[in-house]
Amino acid sequence: MAARQYGVIDRRQLRECGLSDTAIATRVRRGTLFRLHAGVYAVGHYNLPLGGRLLAAVLACGPDAALSHWSGVAWWGMRPWIEHDPHVTAPTFRTRPGIVSHRCAKIERTIHNGVPVVTPARAIGDIAPTASLKVLRAVVNQALGLGLVTLVDLVGYGGRGAKRLRRLLATAAPTRSENENLVLALIHQAGLPRPLVNPSLPGTRYVPDFLWPDMRLILEADSRRFHGNIIARADDATRQLVLETMGLQVIRTTWLEATTRPAAVQQRVAEALAHSSAAFLGATTKDAALGVTG
Repeated sequence: MAARQYGVIDRRQLRECGLSDTAIATRVRRGTLFRLHAGVYAVGHYNLPLGGRLLAAVLACGPDAALSHWSGVAWWGMRPWIEHDPHVTAPTFRTRPGIVSHRCAKIERTIHNGVPVVTPARAIGDIAPTASLKVLRAVVNQALGLGLVTLVDLVGYGGRGAKRLRRLLATAAPTRSENENLVLALIHQAGLPRPLVNPSLPGTRYVPDFLWPDMRLILEADSRRFHGNIIARADDATRQLVLETMGLQVIRTTWLEATTRPAAVQQRVAEALAHSSAAFLGATTKDAALGVTG
């Protein structure tokens, strides 16, 4: 059993193997079990790999505990391990020498390489309130690069460091596809009808970001990179006038709003769809549909 757990085992597991408390104490005295924490032991020797030390800390804090904070970040590979006492979060706070304990009733817990640990997004959220912006940016960049998190995971995070994390994301310079992907994910997350993405509009050269054809509604996901200069803004105004002349309602959001106020984006789209739906029901048959190709 210990061989599957980096050489570590706890008292409950030893009992499952048939050892009584007396038998456990005898093995500790003989030097075949080495006490790491209360009720947690190394089998055979103290020379444990990092995974064994971290797992021992988790086991010492209870069955629902998980590696978290800087230890969680390091275990997921978002930052190199720098020697420190392991951080562990559990529903019940337990003081253990050599462990930085945290208490939380709700823990986003999973298993990674054999060790219970919080999810990557939760680990980033754990460090967000205290990490420097330079370090936090590096951790987020690594997590995105490794595919451990998505922008939606980070934008949707609701823990203590959520506001600081969203402010960091708002300073990014997204590509057009990243901006559109985030907004589309927010639409899906809110349970709203799925729009057409980048459809062509017959008779025009315009390609809107999102279109609900039956509702005659367009959503444009602007970013400063593509819409932040004087010429782009003039083109946007001309484009919006043409689309509105075609009987289309156009609403806009930005990368800044999508990252810092995702709920506001979802509410505005929902309200526009509801308003467009009411207008659609009152429209005449000839105006009730818009022909587009995706």
